[in-house]
Amino acid sequence: MDTRREALTDTAGCAAAVLGALAGIALWLPYGRRGLSGGFEGETAPGVFLLGVPVMVLGGATAARALFALVRGRWRPALGLLAALAGIAALGYGCDALSGPQSLEDCGPPC
Repeated sequence: MDTRREALTDTAGCAAAVLGALAGIALWLPYGRRGLSGGFEGETAPGVFLLGVPVMVLGGATAARALFALVRGRWRPALGLLAALAGIAALGYGCDALSGPQSLEDCGPPC
């Protein structure tokens, strides 16, 4: 009986991670769309895609797993996951993957 419960819990944890990753992509999509096709004269910024998507997928999955651990009452893994989430966020902001599109920031008075 415990094996089925553990299997169900593990499946729910994996589903939470997948849903968190999809939520991260959904949150990143409005920014990513502007960064990929909204540059100067339609120029794309591949760094936005190469840095933004992994940061949001990992961040979303980590946030969902942290929430899942908190709901289950496992405080130590939840704190570790929250620390990892803070590191992912710091990496994202440090690489400008989570800031505004560069073309909108550098645009002068005509914009």
